[in-house]
Amino acid sequence: MIETAGKKLIVDPFISGNPLIKDRVLPENIEVDYILITHAHEDHVLDVEAIAENNPMAKIISNFEIVTYFSKFGIEGHPMNHGGSWNFDFGRVTMVNAWHSSSFVDGTYGGNPAGFVIESDGKSVYVAGDTGLTTDMKLIPLFTKLDLAVLPIGDNFTMGIDSAVVASDYVECNKVLAYHYDTFGYIEIDHQKAKDSFAKSGKELIMLPIGGNLEI
Repeated sequence: MIETAGKKLIVDPFISGNPLIKDRVLPENIEVDYILITHAHEDHVLDVEAIAENNPMAKIISNFEIVTYFSKFGIEGHPMNHGGSWNFDFGRVTMVNAWHSSSFVDGTYGGNPAGFVIESDGKSVYVAGDTGLTTDMKLIPLFTKLDLAVLPIGDNFTMGIDSAVVASDYVECNKVLAYHYDTFGYIEIDHQKAKDSFAKSGKELIMLPIGGNLEI
């Protein structure tokens, strides 16, 4: 969840099937204004419909294919594609490349995976989405100075720790919020090793506990 400019944004809601949080948070109790979706995999879209049902004015921000898919359920969305930007009432969103795959659990094509650069209230945050390391990340600091990079570090399905350190170099951001780790067996990691790896490179790795928060 991101709160900025009086609006609430949620990114890739995976709650009811997430063993780390499913007994602590109910999707139907979440209040949001926007739902940002990086790609169509179940562990990123599972609770979109439940959240949207309780927030009928909420709008999805994602690629054309994902917005079209959820429009069939009466959920309004704003379609985007790679390299494009749009000024919303909370700030500016740019869709950037991610190196991954994307399909819904029923096999429906989910378009190309993506990340988001969110500029709001004088701050800039990069949400990488599920991605491997790619030199496309070097393009981001040409257009904005990041205050926070949200990077996957769980390995196997995405970047691991070492690649994420390089990614933080590419995007020129020394403050990193970790995600996409520990949710299931394939991506369980050594937390201290992760923090030490970033610290050796002069970077801060933030690993928020469930229910934790960070102010930028």
